Amino acid sequence: MNAPASKLKTLDEAVALVRDGARLALGGFAVYQKPMAFVRALARARRKDLTIVGTANSYDIDLLAGAGCLKTVETSYVGLEKFGLARNFRRQAESGALKVVDYPEMGSWDRFRASQEGLAFWPVSFLGGNDVLTHNPAIKSFACPITGRPMQALPAAEPDVVVIHAVAADEQGNVIFPAHRLLPQNGDVLLARSCETVIVTVEKIVSKAFIRKHARLNEVPSYRTTAVVEVPWGAHPTPVLSRYLADEQHMSEYVEASTTPEAFDAYLQRYVFEPRDQHDYLERVGAARLAHLFDLESLL
Repeated sequence: MNAPASKLKTLDEAVALVRDGARLALGGFAVYQKPMAFVRALARARRKDLTIVGTANSYDIDLLAGAGCLKTVETSYVGLEKFGLARNFRRQAESGALKVVDYPEMGSWDRFRASQEGLAFWPVSFLGGNDVLTHNPAIKSFACPITGRPMQALPAAEPDVVVIHAVAADEQGNVIFPAHRLLPQNGDVLLARSCETVIVTVEKIVSKAFIRKHARLNEVPSYRTTAVVEVPWGAHPTPVLSRYLADEQHMSEYVEASTTPEAFDAYLQRYVFEPRDQHDYLERVGAARLAHLFDLESLL
């Protein structure tokens, strides 16, 4: 019997799977465990007219907005939490250069559940009187065929490509998650089950034997993945559960740079366009700073 084919790709090869104009879903949640190395590579490849469909977003959308990669955003939130506004996103939205389609947070998750189940929509009953209905014509009201109660149909997310960042996978794309997961990791599993083209960046490529030993942690099996990319510190500056903390110093640098388009262009040059690869990016961040981010408490 032939061995299963390797799905190991370089970051640039994986980015090539995302065409201009694609509907793209990026894993993680808010400012946690975002596939930022992939996002930077996407910006470096000068992708255009992307639609991001998400649940709650932050640096991923803001960086792509600042790099001129986006056409539409469908999500419940774009912000930097305690670091404040996503200024690049806000400027693009206020100028009309970026179309924003609002969904409630729970409804944003439901849209991926619909895609996971192969449904055109997901029924909900909690939007009565909500102005989201006024401003989002894609949500359709209907009467429940059983009870007659008013309900709303949220259109399925239908991403063309899903990208998530995880702790480890083997070359065939069997992905493992921590035994004790939080919302970002559970959300990544849902996203990976909602699309036929799934790209996974990981902190480390491990052996098939390691996957077998920890089979109960294999929430995304190889048949669900299209490509796997080894990218250490691939979520930086956002954190990865059980591996490293958020780089708040870099996040502050990012926020300061996003104050004006000119300052952000300089940030993009330094951290996105000039670095040859992830290794070069990490050199610019600095080994000393990265060393302080290891989440040793969660490993004990």
